[in-house]
Amino acid sequence: MPDSPRSPTADLAAVAVAFGDLLHRAGLPTTPERAGRFAQAVALAGPATVADLYWVARVTFVTGEDQLDTFDRVFDQVFRGTVDPADARGDPSAPPPANVRRRDAAAPAGTRRDQKRPGGADADPRPAVAHPGESRESPADSPSRDALLAVASSEERLATTDFAALDDRELSELAVMMRRLKLAPPMRPGRRPRRHPSGDDLDLRATLARARRSGGDPVEQVRRRRQPRARRIVVLCDISGSMESYARAYVQFLHAVARAGGTRSEVFTFATRLTRLTRALRVAQPQVALARASAAAPDWSGGTRIGEALKRFLDDYGRRGLARGAVVVIVSDGWERDDPALLGEQMERLSRLAHRVVWVNPRDADPRYEPLTGGMTAALPHCDAFVSGHTLRALDEVIEAVATP
Repeated sequence: MPDSPRSPTADLAAVAVAFGDLLHRAGLPTTPERAGRFAQAVALAGPATVADLYWVARVTFVTGEDQLDTFDRVFDQVFRGTVDPADARGDPSAPPPANVRRRDAAAPAGTRRDQKRPGGADADPRPAVAHPGESRESPADSPSRDALLAVASSEERLATTDFAALDDRELSELAVMMRRLKLAPPMRPGRRPRRHPSGDDLDLRATLARARRSGGDPVEQVRRRRQPRARRIVVLCDISGSMESYARAYVQFLHAVARAGGTRSEVFTFATRLTRLTRALRVAQPQVALARASAAAPDWSGGTRIGEALKRFLDDYGRRGLARGAVVVIVSDGWERDDPALLGEQMERLSRLAHRVVWVNPRDADPRYEPLTGGMTAALPHCDAFVSGHTLRALDEVIEAVATP
């Protein structure tokens, strides 16, 4: 391969997927998302040499110093002419070719890794040997197909993993999948009728105005109807200590709700106090939005005062219109520190104002769980739906409960 990192005939996506696949087989914890980021970084940075490409790939794929040896070996194989990335197909479980000398073996003793730079003469110029079982019979067996299978497998695993079991890297991948969620709140008739060719009501004023064109004869009738509007979605998420493992993932959901197009959505968090996060989470960049949310809500991992937080919401926001006719989603395990009677009273108030009340309790995913705590016992009689929402797939139940007319 020439010194230019991109040949005119090379497919950037296929090269990125094949390179990521080789790194994964070699033992690096790479993901299809990282391969996509690598392709985007190459397109944006436009590295002119293999040395430039090395640093673009390294900052994209390497997450620890212990991965540098494996990364350097695979990078030399792919981008120094010993492996054609377009041939990365065949047996998906086959390891990458191991016919290149390790960098450390060629480096003098005591040489620091940061002193070595790509582009040196320590790469093995020998051609790669095809793996047993590789097949080139069908052009359909391409890296793009392998990438689709890898993406599907990764997303399937994340979609069925409990939010409490996700690590930081998986949470970042989950954030990308969360942004694909489509909230479809139920519709309601609008207050003001608008002109519509098949409307049920006659717009008398407009009809008489047009009748002037025909000598006072209302030949053309103008009709109108009330245009449907999406109901407001209001989400109140518990960020107390008992919900900490789930709150990390649900903040991503709050960001998706706040950014949902076409809906008038509001998001709040509560533990010992109520915090409105709608404005903070409407920022497009997820990292900035989550940082603002963390700064705005000082009671993360605190105690749980659901009844008091709900009373504050109804007194300050609900009666002014945020809860009236809206779909209200409460995400909490129901562990109430105060008197459960206060929570029951506020839930009754909320049920009279809201169109629907959906309670999301991740503990409900456990078959042995029974909502016998004081908070859940007081709240359940006033809920229209009770779902778990403990995984990304279980969020489909939440979305369906929100969309139910």
